[in-house]
Amino acid sequence: MSLKSILFTTLAAVTLATSALAQDTITVDDAYARSSGKTAKAGAAFMMIQNTGDADDRLIGVESEAAARVELHTHLVDDNGVAKMVHVEEGFVIPAGEAHMLKRGGDHVMFMGLTAPFEQGETVPVTLIFEKAGEVEVEVPVDLERKGEDGHGSHSH
Repeated sequence: MSLKSILFTTLAAVTLATSALAQDTITVDDAYARSSGKTAKAGAAFMMIQNTGDADDRLIGVESEAAARVELHTHLVDDNGVAKMVHVEEGFVIPAGEAHMLKRGGDHVMFMGLTAPFEQGETVPVTLIFEKAGEVEVEVPVDLERKGEDGHGSHSH
């Protein structure tokens, strides 16, 4: 075996090991998706993203076949106290050893132009894209009955 092929084989093994280790640092818990009803054109997903690694990571994108467009969103309150939902292009930092909540009224995954209604008990396939961990695939259960943080069942988008 030539030195070149040994180096290439070693580099490939290290790259694969690094990717596997990075993906093992991100876990997703308590995920759920919802929309406002069968005719809704939009929906949202919420979850807790845990980073068990030694370095901060960043959720930089999201993909799903469930909608024409899927983005990372948050709510900002303007000077008049009016909350407005905005696309967060830079994504969300997931600090090392900590968790970041995607929740109603805050950071969340936004589905626009749903390809099919979100049905209670079904799942929505979602790919979360991280700066370091790469792609993490999640099957997000649809829960149209779950109460929000404030105890209310509905949430407008």
